[in-house]
Amino acid sequence: MADTQSFLHLARPLGPASVGAQPSTAPLSVTIQPQALFSILDHAVRRPQDQDRVIGTLLGTRSEDGTEVEIRNCYAVPHTETTEQVEVDMDYQKSMLALHLRANPREVLVGWYATSGELNTFSALIQNFYGQQGDGTWPHPAVHLTVSTIPGEDIEARTYISAPIGVTAERAADSCLFIPVPYEIKYGEAEKSGLEIIAAAKDKEDRTTNIATDIESIETAIEQVLDMLERVSNYVSNVLDEEAEPSTALGQFLMNALSLAPKVEPADIERDFNNHIQDVLVVSYLANTIRTQIDLSNRLATAALTLGTGDALGGSTGGQEGGQKEGGRQDQRRGGKGRGQNRQQQQE
Repeated sequence: MADTQSFLHLARPLGPASVGAQPSTAPLSVTIQPQALFSILDHAVRRPQDQDRVIGTLLGTRSEDGTEVEIRNCYAVPHTETTEQVEVDMDYQKSMLALHLRANPREVLVGWYATSGELNTFSALIQNFYGQQGDGTWPHPAVHLTVSTIPGEDIEARTYISAPIGVTAERAADSCLFIPVPYEIKYGEAEKSGLEIIAAAKDKEDRTTNIATDIESIETAIEQVLDMLERVSNYVSNVLDEEAEPSTALGQFLMNALSLAPKVEPADIERDFNNHIQDVLVVSYLANTIRTQIDLSNRLATAALTLGTGDALGGSTGGQEGGQKEGGRQDQRRGGKGRGQNRQQQQE
Protein backbone atom coordinates (compact mmCIF):
# COMPACT_ATOMS: atom_id res chain seq x y z
CA MET A 1 0.00 0.00 0.00
CA ALA A 2 1.44 3.35 -0.99
CA ASP A 3 2.21 5.93 1.69
CA THR A 4 -0.40 8.66 1.49
CA GLN A 5 1.96 11.14 3.16
CA SER A 6 4.62 10.92 0.44
CA PHE A 7 3.89 13.14 -2.53
CA LEU A 8 5.59 15.40 -5.06
CA HIS A 9 4.29 18.45 -6.84
CA LEU A 10 4.78 18.01 -10.59
CA ALA A 11 3.94 20.28 -13.47
CA ARG A 12 3.41 18.97 -16.99
CA PRO A 13 6.53 19.63 -19.07
CA LEU A 14 5.82 21.91 -21.98
CA GLY A 15 9.28 22.04 -23.52
CA PRO A 16 12.99 21.88 -22.86
CA ALA A 17 14.30 23.81 -19.87
CA SER A 18 17.23 26.19 -19.97
CA VAL A 19 20.39 24.59 -18.62
CA GLY A 20 22.53 27.62 -17.77
CA ALA A 21 20.85 28.93 -14.59
CA GLN A 22 19.87 25.76 -12.73
CA PRO A 23 20.65 25.65 -8.99
CA SER A 24 22.36 22.74 -7.34
CA THR A 25 20.17 19.82 -6.25
CA ALA A 26 22.83 17.89 -4.36
CA PRO A 27 21.58 15.87 -1.35
CA LEU A 28 21.69 17.80 1.89
CA SER A 29 20.70 17.47 5.53
CA VAL A 30 18.84 20.15 7.48
CA THR A 31 19.20 20.94 11.18
CA ILE A 32 16.47 23.00 12.84
CA GLN A 33 16.91 24.95 16.06
CA PRO A 34 13.93 25.00 18.48
CA GLN A 35 13.73 28.81 18.56
CA ALA A 36 12.95 28.85 14.85
CA LEU A 37 10.05 26.44 15.31
CA PHE A 38 8.67 28.48 18.22
CA SER A 39 8.77 31.62 16.08
CA ILE A 40 6.86 29.83 13.32
CA LEU A 41 4.24 28.55 15.77
CA ASP A 42 3.85 32.01 17.28
CA HIS A 43 3.32 33.44 13.78
CA ALA A 44 0.68 30.78 13.11
CA VAL A 45 -1.18 31.56 16.33
CA ARG A 46 -1.29 35.30 15.57
CA ARG A 47 -2.48 34.95 11.98
CA PRO A 48 -5.87 36.35 10.91
CA GLN A 49 -8.80 33.98 11.18
CA ASP A 50 -9.53 34.11 7.46
CA GLN A 51 -5.95 33.12 6.53
CA ASP A 52 -5.22 29.42 6.12
CA ARG A 53 -1.43 29.59 6.24
CA VAL A 54 1.36 32.07 6.81
CA ILE A 55 4.83 32.20 5.28
CA GLY A 56 8.19 33.59 6.29
CA THR A 57 11.92 33.60 5.61
CA LEU A 58 14.43 31.14 7.07
CA LEU A 59 17.90 32.24 8.11
CA GLY A 60 20.83 30.14 9.23
CA THR A 61 24.21 28.80 8.25
CA ARG A 62 25.38 26.62 5.38
CA SER A 63 28.49 24.51 5.02
CA GLU A 64 31.07 25.34 2.37
CA ASP A 65 29.93 22.57 0.05
CA GLY A 66 26.25 23.39 0.71
CA THR A 67 25.32 19.87 1.89
CA GLU A 68 24.54 20.88 5.48
CA VAL A 69 22.07 23.61 6.40
CA GLU A 70 21.24 24.80 9.92
CA ILE A 71 18.08 26.86 10.42
CA ARG A 72 18.62 29.24 13.35
CA ASN A 73 16.23 32.13 12.85
CA CYS A 74 13.18 33.22 10.87
CA TYR A 75 10.79 36.11 10.45
CA ALA A 76 7.30 36.51 9.04
CA VAL A 77 6.55 37.91 5.58
CA PRO A 78 3.12 39.44 4.87
CA HIS A 79 1.21 37.82 2.07
CA THR A 80 -2.36 37.36 0.85
CA GLU A 81 -3.49 34.18 -0.81
CA THR A 82 -6.73 33.25 -2.54
CA THR A 83 -7.75 30.41 -4.78
CA GLU A 84 -6.73 32.40 -7.85
CA GLN A 85 -3.67 34.42 -6.90
CA VAL A 86 -1.02 35.03 -4.24
CA GLU A 87 0.64 38.31 -3.32
CA VAL A 88 3.87 38.55 -1.32
CA ASP A 89 5.32 41.83 -0.05
CA MET A 90 8.71 41.64 -1.78
CA ASP A 91 9.87 45.05 -0.55
CA TYR A 92 9.23 44.05 3.05
CA GLN A 93 11.11 40.80 2.50
CA LYS A 94 14.18 42.57 1.10
CA SER A 95 14.21 45.22 3.83
CA MET A 96 13.85 42.70 6.66
CA LEU A 97 16.51 40.47 5.11
CA ALA A 98 18.98 43.36 4.98
CA LEU A 99 18.28 44.26 8.62
CA HIS A 100 18.66 40.69 9.85
CA LEU A 101 21.87 40.14 7.94
CA ARG A 102 23.24 43.37 9.37
CA ALA A 103 22.36 42.27 12.91
CA ASN A 104 23.55 38.68 12.33
CA PRO A 105 26.34 38.80 9.74
CA ARG A 106 27.16 35.11 10.16
CA GLU A 107 23.72 34.01 8.99
CA VAL A 108 22.54 33.73 5.39
CA LEU A 109 19.26 33.23 3.60
CA VAL A 110 18.50 29.50 3.44
CA GLY A 111 14.83 29.32 2.39
CA TRP A 112 11.27 29.89 3.56
CA TYR A 113 8.56 28.27 5.64
CA ALA A 114 4.81 27.77 5.46
CA THR A 115 2.36 26.62 8.11
CA SER A 116 0.71 24.08 5.85
CA GLY A 117 1.79 20.76 4.43
CA GLU A 118 0.12 21.45 1.09
CA LEU A 119 2.34 21.95 -1.96
CA ASN A 120 0.65 23.73 -4.83
CA THR A 121 1.40 26.11 -7.68
CA PHE A 122 1.70 29.04 -5.28
CA SER A 123 4.30 27.10 -3.29
CA ALA A 124 6.29 26.54 -6.46
CA LEU A 125 6.05 30.25 -7.30
CA ILE A 126 7.37 31.30 -3.87
CA GLN A 127 10.03 28.58 -3.96
CA ASN A 128 11.37 29.87 -7.25
CA PHE A 129 11.44 33.40 -5.83
CA TYR A 130 13.59 32.35 -2.86
CA GLY A 131 15.87 30.24 -5.05
CA GLN A 132 16.51 32.89 -7.70
CA GLN A 133 19.79 34.64 -8.43
CA GLY A 134 20.65 37.91 -6.74
CA ASP A 135 18.32 38.14 -3.74
CA GLY A 136 17.81 34.37 -3.41
CA THR A 137 19.88 31.35 -2.38
CA TRP A 138 21.31 30.59 -5.82
CA PRO A 139 23.49 28.57 -6.58
CA HIS A 140 22.40 26.63 -3.48
CA PRO A 141 18.85 25.26 -3.33
CA ALA A 142 16.28 27.03 -1.20
CA VAL A 143 14.98 24.97 1.73
CA HIS A 144 11.19 24.85 2.11
CA LEU A 145 10.02 24.01 5.63
CA THR A 146 6.38 23.05 6.17
CA VAL A 147 4.96 22.97 9.71
CA SER A 148 1.50 21.51 10.24
CA THR A 149 -0.48 23.57 12.76
CA ILE A 150 -3.86 21.84 12.71
CA PRO A 151 -5.59 22.22 16.12
CA GLY A 152 -5.87 18.97 18.03
CA GLU A 153 -3.19 17.18 16.00
CA ASP A 154 0.52 16.72 16.53
CA ILE A 155 2.88 19.24 14.97
CA GLU A 156 4.54 17.76 11.93
CA ALA A 157 7.44 19.34 10.07
CA ARG A 158 8.93 18.50 6.69
CA THR A 159 11.76 19.93 4.60
CA TYR A 160 12.09 20.09 0.82
CA ILE A 161 14.33 21.42 -1.86
CA SER A 162 13.26 22.03 -5.44
CA ALA A 163 14.56 21.08 -8.84
CA PRO A 164 13.59 22.63 -12.17
CA ILE A 165 11.74 20.46 -14.65
CA GLY A 166 11.43 20.63 -18.41
CA VAL A 167 9.14 23.59 -18.96
CA THR A 168 9.25 26.71 -21.04
CA ALA A 169 10.42 30.06 -19.69
CA GLU A 170 6.80 31.21 -19.33
CA ARG A 171 5.91 28.28 -17.06
CA ALA A 172 9.22 28.05 -15.21
CA ALA A 173 8.19 30.65 -12.61
CA ASP A 174 5.33 28.55 -11.17
CA SER A 175 6.62 25.03 -11.81
CA CYS A 176 9.17 22.98 -9.87
CA LEU A 177 9.79 19.55 -8.38
CA PHE A 178 9.78 19.36 -4.56
CA ILE A 179 12.27 16.79 -3.26
CA PRO A 180 12.01 15.74 0.42
CA VAL A 181 15.26 15.98 2.40
CA PRO A 182 16.02 14.66 5.90
CA TYR A 183 16.00 17.01 8.84
CA GLU A 184 16.84 16.89 12.53
CA ILE A 185 15.83 19.09 15.46
CA LYS A 186 18.82 19.77 17.71
CA TYR A 187 19.03 21.70 20.93
CA GLY A 188 21.75 22.40 23.46
CA GLU A 189 21.81 22.29 27.23
CA ALA A 190 20.42 25.84 27.48
CA GLU A 191 17.42 25.00 25.29
CA LYS A 192 16.90 21.66 27.04
CA SER A 193 15.96 23.35 30.33
CA GLY A 194 13.36 25.55 28.65
CA LEU A 195 11.89 22.64 26.70
CA GLU A 196 11.57 20.56 29.86
CA ILE A 197 9.71 23.40 31.60
CA ILE A 198 7.35 23.74 28.64
CA ALA A 199 6.80 19.97 28.54
CA ALA A 200 5.96 19.99 32.26
CA ALA A 201 3.03 22.35 31.62
CA LYS A 202 1.54 20.10 28.95
CA ASP A 203 -0.27 17.81 31.38
CA LYS A 204 -1.78 20.64 33.47
CA GLU A 205 -5.17 22.14 32.83
CA ASP A 206 -4.07 25.77 33.16
CA ARG A 207 -0.94 25.15 31.02
CA THR A 208 1.31 26.81 33.59
CA THR A 209 4.31 25.61 35.57
CA ASN A 210 6.72 26.99 38.13
CA ILE A 211 10.37 27.59 37.34
CA ALA A 212 12.54 25.32 39.47
CA THR A 213 15.40 26.65 41.57
CA ASP A 214 19.00 25.55 41.13
CA ILE A 215 18.77 22.99 43.93
CA GLU A 216 15.54 21.56 42.51
CA SER A 217 17.11 21.35 39.04
CA ILE A 218 20.09 19.44 40.44
CA GLU A 219 17.77 17.12 42.34
CA THR A 220 15.73 16.44 39.20
CA ALA A 221 18.87 15.76 37.17
CA ILE A 222 20.18 13.32 39.79
CA GLU A 223 16.84 11.51 39.85
CA GLN A 224 16.90 11.18 36.06
CA VAL A 225 20.45 9.79 36.14
CA LEU A 226 19.48 7.28 38.83
CA ASP A 227 16.45 6.23 36.77
CA MET A 228 18.60 5.69 33.67
CA LEU A 229 21.16 3.70 35.68
CA GLU A 230 18.39 1.50 37.04
CA ARG A 231 17.02 0.87 33.54
CA VAL A 232 20.48 -0.04 32.24
CA SER A 233 21.11 -2.31 35.22
CA ASN A 234 17.80 -4.11 34.70
CA TYR A 235 18.54 -4.54 31.00
CA VAL A 236 21.98 -6.01 31.68
CA SER A 237 20.54 -8.34 34.31
CA ASN A 238 17.85 -9.55 31.92
CA VAL A 239 20.44 -10.19 29.21
CA LEU A 240 22.60 -12.19 31.62
CA ASP A 241 19.56 -14.18 32.74
CA GLU A 242 18.65 -14.75 29.05
CA GLU A 243 15.33 -13.00 29.55
CA ALA A 244 16.08 -10.32 26.97
CA GLU A 245 17.77 -10.42 23.58
CA PRO A 246 21.28 -8.94 23.60
CA SER A 247 22.11 -6.03 21.33
CA THR A 248 25.64 -5.58 20.03
CA ALA A 249 25.15 -1.89 19.25
CA LEU A 250 23.71 -1.16 22.70
CA GLY A 251 26.48 -3.11 24.39
CA GLN A 252 29.13 -1.19 22.47
CA PHE A 253 27.47 2.09 23.40
CA LEU A 254 27.39 1.15 27.10
CA MET A 255 31.03 0.08 26.99
CA ASN A 256 32.08 3.39 25.42
CA ALA A 257 30.06 5.34 27.98
CA LEU A 258 31.51 3.42 30.93
CA SER A 259 35.05 3.78 29.62
CA LEU A 260 34.75 7.57 29.97
CA ALA A 261 34.02 7.31 33.70
CA PRO A 262 37.14 7.40 35.94
CA LYS A 263 37.84 4.28 38.00
CA VAL A 264 37.77 5.84 41.46
CA GLU A 265 36.52 4.43 44.72
CA PRO A 266 33.37 6.02 46.21
CA ALA A 267 35.30 6.99 49.36
CA ASP A 268 37.85 8.87 47.27
CA ILE A 269 35.10 10.67 45.37
CA GLU A 270 33.45 11.73 48.65
CA ARG A 271 36.77 12.92 50.07
CA ASP A 272 37.60 14.92 46.94
CA PHE A 273 34.13 16.43 46.92
CA ASN A 274 34.41 17.51 50.57
CA ASN A 275 37.86 18.98 49.90
CA HIS A 276 36.49 20.89 46.97
CA ILE A 277 33.65 22.27 49.09
CA GLN A 278 36.12 23.37 51.76
CA ASP A 279 38.31 25.07 49.15
CA VAL A 280 35.31 26.92 47.81
CA LEU A 281 34.33 28.06 51.32
CA VAL A 282 37.88 29.24 52.04
CA VAL A 283 38.03 31.21 48.81
CA SER A 284 34.65 32.76 49.56
CA TYR A 285 35.81 33.69 53.10
CA LEU A 286 39.02 35.26 51.79
CA ALA A 287 37.11 37.21 49.17
CA ASN A 288 34.73 38.60 51.79
CA THR A 289 37.67 39.47 54.07
CA ILE A 290 39.49 41.30 51.29
CA ARG A 291 36.32 43.14 50.35
CA THR A 292 35.79 44.22 53.98
CA GLN A 293 39.45 45.30 54.31
CA ILE A 294 39.25 47.41 51.15
CA ASP A 295 36.03 49.03 52.33
CA LEU A 296 37.53 49.78 55.76
CA SER A 297 40.70 51.23 54.21
CA ASN A 298 38.68 53.51 51.96
CA ARG A 299 36.63 54.77 54.90
CA LEU A 300 39.74 55.41 57.02
CA ALA A 301 41.46 57.27 54.21
CA THR A 302 38.41 59.42 53.60
CA ALA A 303 38.03 60.16 57.32
CA ALA A 304 41.75 61.07 57.69
CA LEU A 305 41.56 63.53 54.80
CA THR A 306 38.46 65.18 56.21
CA LEU A 307 39.74 65.42 59.78
CA GLY A 308 43.23 66.50 58.73
CA THR A 309 41.89 69.47 56.78
CA GLY A 310 39.77 70.64 59.75
CA ASP A 311 42.70 70.43 62.22
CA ALA A 312 44.99 72.38 59.97
CA LEU A 313 42.55 75.25 59.62
CA GLY A 314 41.70 75.31 63.33
CA GLY A 315 45.38 75.16 64.40
CA SER A 316 46.41 78.07 62.20
CA THR A 317 43.58 80.25 63.42
CA GLY A 318 44.19 79.41 67.04
CA GLY A 319 47.90 80.07 66.65
CA GLN A 320 47.31 83.51 65.25
CA GLU A 321 44.87 84.39 68.01
CA GLY A 322 47.22 83.03 70.67
CA GLY A 323 50.12 84.97 69.20
CA GLN A 324 48.15 88.16 69.24
CA LYS A 325 47.14 87.63 72.88
CA GLU A 326 50.65 86.80 73.99
CA GLY A 327 52.04 89.74 72.05
CA GLY A 328 49.53 92.04 73.66
CA ARG A 329 50.45 90.81 77.14
CA GLN A 330 54.18 91.28 76.45
CA ASP A 331 53.55 94.81 75.20
CA GLN A 332 51.53 95.53 78.29
CA ARG A 333 54.29 94.18 80.50
CA ARG A 334 56.87 96.24 78.70
CA GLY A 335 54.64 99.24 78.91
CA GLY A 336 54.26 98.70 82.65
CA LYS A 337 57.99 98.54 83.18
CA GLY A 338 58.51 101.77 81.25
CA ARG A 339 56.00 103.64 83.41
CA GLY A 340 57.73 102.44 86.58
CA GLN A 341 61.10 103.71 85.37
CA ASN A 342 59.63 107.11 84.55
CA ARG A 343 58.18 107.38 88.09
CA GLN A 344 61.60 106.59 89.63
CA GLN A 345 63.33 109.27 87.54
CA GLN A 346 60.80 111.92 88.56
CA GLN A 347 61.25 111.13 92.28
CA GLU A 348 64.99 111.47 91.97
